[in-house]
Amino acid sequence: MKHILKASDAIREATNNFKPEVGIILGTGLGGFADSIDVEYRLEYKDIPNMPVSTVEGHKGCLIFGKIAGKNVVAMQGRFHYYEGYTMQQVTFPVRVMALLGIKFLFVSNAAGGVNTSFCVGDLMVITDHINLLPNPLIGPNMAEFGPRFPDMHDCYNHATIAKATAIAEREHIKLQYGVYVGTTGPTFETQAEYRYFKAIGADAVGMSTVPEVIVARHMGVPCFGMSVITNCGLSDEKGDHEDVQLQGKKAGERMARLFVNLIKEL
Repeated sequence: MKHILKASDAIREATNNFKPEVGIILGTGLGGFADSIDVEYRLEYKDIPNMPVSTVEGHKGCLIFGKIAGKNVVAMQGRFHYYEGYTMQQVTFPVRVMALLGIKFLFVSNAAGGVNTSFCVGDLMVITDHINLLPNPLIGPNMAEFGPRFPDMHDCYNHATIAKATAIAEREHIKLQYGVYVGTTGPTFETQAEYRYFKAIGADAVGMSTVPEVIVARHMGVPCFGMSVITNCGLSDEKGDHEDVQLQGKKAGERMARLFVNLIKEL
């Protein structure tokens, strides 16, 4: 708690007490979304007390404060992953900090492997639910200042916002897929047997992030909207390649940015 308070206090001081309404977490290859923000402040993670540092290519490692459609936002240009060697408390540390700064809504995005065989590379998938195969970030003493010991995970991806996104996508002629995201530890890309397993348990896409951040946000009562960019199709014969994941993320990023901007406008 002391670490979280120290980081949030330092950010307030560096941004003249900027109060964000919306938090945004940008996944692999999706950092270009920052171009949609009318930037007022930019803080590198290394300059924020107790903040982990991104070690993965495609994650720039800074917090961006500014406006989208007249609303104050803070965007993470680069996130943290369990496979980098961080604890789950470190992985979700920025979500706690953003909540203390005042966010009322969290947008999460990621690059994911398609499990659903009807998906194509470059598709945008609205996350309707998730399956957690990572250690739960709430394991350990409960931080009662933030939320209850046993938080309910119904509507963990806000249904009303999904409906708004659907209406916006129809208006903007953006094709959307919908599905369940399964979060795994990584850093290996999945085997064919694992993809078949994920399909059997009800997953439509798989990735190495997002789920811990959403769990922590919901623990604090912050509504979430999640989107995956399908950067490879796991049940095909193609091999996993991080450079291609970044490339496909950038290609789909423009459509995702258009959807996010319009959605933030209507929140």
